[in-house]
Amino acid sequence: MFIIGNLLGAIAGILDTVLYLYMLVIIARALISWVNPDPYNPIVRFLYQVTEPVLSWVRRTIPSVAAGIDFSPFIVILLIYFIQSFLVGSLRGIAIRLQ
Repeated sequence: MFIIGNLLGAIAGILDTVLYLYMLVIIARALISWVNPDPYNPIVRFLYQVTEPVLSWVRRTIPSVAAGIDFSPFIVILLIYFIQSFLVGSLRGIAIRLQ
């Protein structure tokens, strides 16, 4: 059973790292939106392509509260934090019990 425990621990670590990196990308996208970025810049295009599917889903699901203020990055960061706390924490707990 220790092999399954180690596998779950590794999956939890990878998932935690991927979620953390995606959170950094969301933060970078939010910071970029405060200035007038060049839409043809490869970095800006990458940030928009990676984050827009998730942010647009949040915008469609939760209506805008204040005019001109986009809370979707904040909501996505809260969702990422919840997934890290719940799912990654649960996987690590199961992995420890199986070792």
